[in-house]
Amino acid sequence: MTELPQQAQVVIIGGGVIGCSVAYHLTQIGWTDVVLLERKKLTSGTTWHAAGLVGQLRATYNLTRLAQYTTELYASLEQETGQSTGFRQNGSLAIASDKERFEEFVRGASMASCFGLEAQVVSPTEVRSLHPLVETDDLVGGVFLPKDGQTNPTDTAQALARGARNRGARVFEDTRVTAIETKDRRVTSVRTDAGTISCEVAVNCAGMWAREVGQLCGVNIPLHAAEHFYVVTEPINDLPADLPVLREPSACNYYKEDAGKLLIGMFEPTAKPWGMAGIPSDFEFDTLPEDVAHIEPHLNLAIHRIPLLSDTGIKLFFNGPESFTPDNRYYLGPSPEIDNFFVAAGFNSIGIQSAGGAGKVIAEWIDAGHAPMDLWDVDIRRVMPFQSNQKYLHDRTTEALGLLYAMHWPYRQVESARPVRVSMLHDRLKDAGACFGEVSGWERPNWFASKGQLRDYDYSYGKQNWHENMRTECEAVRTAVGLFDQSSFAKFSVRGPDALTVLEQLSANSVDVAAGKGVYTQWLNDRGGIEADLTITRLDEDDFFVVTSAASQTRDWAWLQRGCRGHDVQIFDVTDDWSVLGVMGPHSRDLLQSLTQTDLSNESFAFGTMKSVLIDNAACRALRMSYVGELGWELYIPADQAEAVYRAILAVGETYGLRHAGFHAMNSLRLEAGYRHWGHDISDEDTPLEGGLGFAIAWEK
Repeated sequence: MTELPQQAQVVIIGGGVIGCSVAYHLTQIGWTDVVLLERKKLTSGTTWHAAGLVGQLRATYNLTRLAQYTTELYASLEQETGQSTGFRQNGSLAIASDKERFEEFVRGASMASCFGLEAQVVSPTEVRSLHPLVETDDLVGGVFLPKDGQTNPTDTAQALARGARNRGARVFEDTRVTAIETKDRRVTSVRTDAGTISCEVAVNCAGMWAREVGQLCGVNIPLHAAEHFYVVTEPINDLPADLPVLREPSACNYYKEDAGKLLIGMFEPTAKPWGMAGIPSDFEFDTLPEDVAHIEPHLNLAIHRIPLLSDTGIKLFFNGPESFTPDNRYYLGPSPEIDNFFVAAGFNSIGIQSAGGAGKVIAEWIDAGHAPMDLWDVDIRRVMPFQSNQKYLHDRTTEALGLLYAMHWPYRQVESARPVRVSMLHDRLKDAGACFGEVSGWERPNWFASKGQLRDYDYSYGKQNWHENMRTECEAVRTAVGLFDQSSFAKFSVRGPDALTVLEQLSANSVDVAAGKGVYTQWLNDRGGIEADLTITRLDEDDFFVVTSAASQTRDWAWLQRGCRGHDVQIFDVTDDWSVLGVMGPHSRDLLQSLTQTDLSNESFAFGTMKSVLIDNAACRALRMSYVGELGWELYIPADQAEAVYRAILAVGETYGLRHAGFHAMNSLRLEAGYRHWGHDISDEDTPLEGGLGFAIAWEK
């Protein structure tokens, strides 16, 4: 194609395997007016040098479904398009040399079975049978997934592009996007060095350039490139072509047969971020300098695992950039900033095995106007503004690359680029023994160490070192009183003549209540699915206070913004203005009553009520609400007065059996009470009735 059209239904930016897949799937469901723009040549960014591994088992059922679909697609793509893909289902074999890693594999195999994937737990002897080159003397065992495989990334992307072209899509190479024009939170056109295209939808599939493309229209896409290494051996005589893909995560290595040679790749725990000053504009099919010293420890481990390598030459030391996200999960969906600007980027070295499913759901999302399944794990609306910080991205990327092969311990915490967001009480809580975890950048006390106890996680698949601490905290909340720092909760102010109208339209429950009344409710989509799970307190006739989870801040704010359009209403994100202390337990009323003149009795302060309460000269918004199944209050305190209130509570706390408590205890307590958590127990696929929340529906509305 030589002449750029003036308009198109959909403009896809980026011609790697992801962009080609989106084009393929859009045309498959009937969207034929599709234009794909590639700054250089198709696959010239990172797709061309990908290893081409195709695995199916992912962290959740839905992500596994997408990977399964990718495998099925690749198996039929060559026959459909006539373009060779190099796909073969030779299986994959993961091996463990320690009991902890083997336990992880066994758990993964059980999960695979639940997801409908064939997975076989194998002994060292069976490992040798499946992969004769492997040294097995020090192995505990492994897991074999016979339906996994490998493909040629470039050929596969070209096959997807051909399939899209065959159904009407137009592909323009050597066409650089220079600007994205918007109006009223919508993309109107995409400007290139070859002309401008007006469009109904734009899709950012720009890979390691996705962040820069997002910046063209004010969309935050936090990702960063890192150097990714592999080596390719000289030809090996009689190397079986059907060897399964081999992974040894504890050694950070993977292996695949590659045209009579072995390719050995690494996901080292400390990576090398790249492109801090920007990616060169002429970058095309380029490589980065070798760094043998950086990968030498992993090469030595590879030689130990496959002794034949000690007598085999290396034909290629390869180093090429790939993009990584702060939480090692990719980005899908419409951006929170621009309604018709979709993102499919940041694939953390699993782009080939994710491309089919990702392209399919993006196409269906565009077509239907909503996600075809629960995709919260990879939803772009989970990102936070601070994550666009260059130093943060650089520092987190050093860790992010290695997370793919790191042990996936329960409650594993990232270590890099911390702290970012801290409560006003952070230092006081640290002094009290808090062990912090990170959620959306917030440092939150997950549990409190005893005097003399190491304040750190000792990870295990059994009881971890904090379990007894959590038990003590739970018992305090059940029998006396616990003190939680809940400042990380997202908080929104909704004001104006149409504030009630907007919130009534969004909410399943009725918020048309008396001033000072708090309401537990869900925000629903047009299918009845739960988009948000939160509380709304009416402060005055046209003034409401919305509180939701820290992890949902960006998503719920975007949903609120969308609901406010066309209405006379003002909304403000006041998360940082208010600190929150949860005082929970049967002694909470007595403790707080000793600090305030406000009557806290049942008759005067009913459940679900918010009042202004004076504690140590600080005017707090006290909401009688509990997420732990006990009597309690959430104190919303002006942030600059939080420490004074905290000290006042501690000063009388011993009398009432007060103990600090963390989010591990809160989670345990809310589970005991049967309280739901959005993203774990309920999602946008569940209605309130399906989630057991019929009591929170105002049927008379």
